[in-house]
Amino acid sequence: VIPAMDRIDDLLGEQEEGGILVDQRHWPLHHSVKAALGLAKNLMNHYYQLTDDSSVYRISMVLHPGLKLEYFRQHEWEEEWVRQAERLTRVEYER
Repeated sequence: VIPAMDRIDDLLGEQEEGGILVDQRHWPLHHSVKAALGLAKNLMNHYYQLTDDSSVYRISMVLHPGLKLEYFRQHEWEEEWVRQAERLTRVEYER
């Protein structure tokens, strides 16, 4: 879920800032479309922040064979957050 949300957030930001890329050329967007993209990005960020309320998201990423802790580091997440995800996973495993 989190990698998908990261990608959607990136795409919304790119469209909002640079317009639409067609045939290697950027076409500007109407201000109303940019406003809608901004609202979509804000809503996405609202739900993204809700993932902090449950350790399941972090644990599932740590256990995911293709993501693990490296995903967090590659995306420059705070090291304390990465350590916390690892701790949550270890505590749940021990339990």
